[in-house]
Amino acid sequence: MPLFDLPLDDLRLYRPARDEPDDFDAFWQRTLDEARARALPPHFEPHDAALSTVTVENCVFSGWGGHRIRAWVLLPTTAGKGPHPCVISYLGYNNGRGMPYEHLVWPAAGWAALIMDTRGQGAVNCRTAGATPDPYGGTHAEGNGFVTRGLLDPETYYYRRVITDAVLAVDTAAAHPAIDASRLVVRGESQGGGIATAVAALYPGVRAALVDTPFLSHFRRAVILTDRNPYREIADFLATQHGAEDQAFRTLSYVDGVNFAARTDVPVLHSVGLMDATCPPSTVFAAHNHWKGPKRIKVYPWNDHEGGAAHHSEVQLRYLKTL
Repeated sequence: MPLFDLPLDDLRLYRPARDEPDDFDAFWQRTLDEARARALPPHFEPHDAALSTVTVENCVFSGWGGHRIRAWVLLPTTAGKGPHPCVISYLGYNNGRGMPYEHLVWPAAGWAALIMDTRGQGAVNCRTAGATPDPYGGTHAEGNGFVTRGLLDPETYYYRRVITDAVLAVDTAAAHPAIDASRLVVRGESQGGGIATAVAALYPGVRAALVDTPFLSHFRRAVILTDRNPYREIADFLATQHGAEDQAFRTLSYVDGVNFAARTDVPVLHSVGLMDATCPPSTVFAAHNHWKGPKRIKVYPWNDHEGGAAHHSEVQLRYLKTL
């Protein structure tokens, strides 16, 4: 994929006007208050993963609507009994929590890890399998993916549920007896990066955010700039649901990473691929440049949506040592 977005010097200055509803903060406060009022204590069950230096637990916790969300918890046995700092990970589009062996970099570095399953994902077109359903039904015609589910009403929108799950995943990590609730970091790539951005704004007690090539950011530009999914799913929806544009983008404004970024003081390390045709660079820089707290961004000039891939793990680990 060739360079197709703004030049890097312009990207570093790109700070578009935010489009956000007047009740943005009240909407999310009400949503989280309702979810926490219904939440049951999390359950942690030992899981025999045949590992010698990592303890694995199968976790179930309450998310949006009291729905039970699954997660893995990994604890490093070589770093003592804890409490351990913890990285809470959110996953890319269509992916589930997979197997514990896919998440070993953090316990290898002495961190606990909580990997949240994404409701409804991890069964089709995925790299890692999921184990959590989304029992909430749709209220209108929808596309094949997740980004148009409930799109015409913020109350029914899919990502309202997912972001709520993600905030309560941090509550869950903080409640674990072997995890240090004062040293929690949220992270994710693509969809997971968009979710981590939201959580950093809605859970100000986290220590940092690691946000890679994030989805769910600057929707109006993304939808007209790329023809790749998931953003393409929104364009396909609007191509058949005539007259729905204003309502759709109003709903999307409640989950837009640009609006969350402007509300968080949490330090962030972003990454971006300048050839990323899935989440265009300007949509990443839009959130980065609006980010209220301390921020760094690692630019990968020759990379598509994979960004720095495994190379970036070293960058993240070294960044965490500076906190």
